[in-house]
Amino acid sequence: MNGSPRLLPLLVIAALGLAACKDDKPASTKADPAAAGANPHAVDESKPLEVGDAAPDITLKLNDGKEVKLSSLKGKQVLVYFYPKDDTPGCTIEAQGLRDGWADIQAAGLEVYGVSTQDAESHKAFIDKYKLPFPLVVDTDAAVSKAFRVPLRLSFAARQSFLIGKDGKIKHVWLEVDPKEHASTVIAAAKS
Repeated sequence: MNGSPRLLPLLVIAALGLAACKDDKPASTKADPAAAGANPHAVDESKPLEVGDAAPDITLKLNDGKEVKLSSLKGKQVLVYFYPKDDTPGCTIEAQGLRDGWADIQAAGLEVYGVSTQDAESHKAFIDKYKLPFPLVVDTDAAVSKAFRVPLRLSFAARQSFLIGKDGKIKHVWLEVDPKEHASTVIAAAKS
């Protein structure tokens, strides 16, 4: 098997990428108790965002090159959903569910932004292939993932979602997402 030592690392990376998009549970986000006592007013960045927290005031870099400052969307409900990788089974099911529920999403007055660590070219191909009606956020440096305190596994974001209310505060958090049911649960939460 000439050349197989070079092929093995590539196969391992490919397998890890596919495994990242399965319907598994997110990595633990427990805080370090020693660090928590240092400053009682400091934000614990290892702790997930919670309902009532202010949404991070960050700029989203979209697949088409445009940028949207999250705070500029105040007055609208916004879904920021994180997924591991473009065009993989669980991620495709989740995106198609949002696409298929688009009329209800629009009726609920909801803006949708999908976030993963792939580049604009990968996002564009994913949007084109599945005719997604919403933009995808380019997060190659994981800045958006970090701002939302979404854990990364081997540079892939965990599957988590955040519904931001019209007041700019987190209205609902999904730390574990069922790709098949996500669209309907988001629509119900947006209508509540």
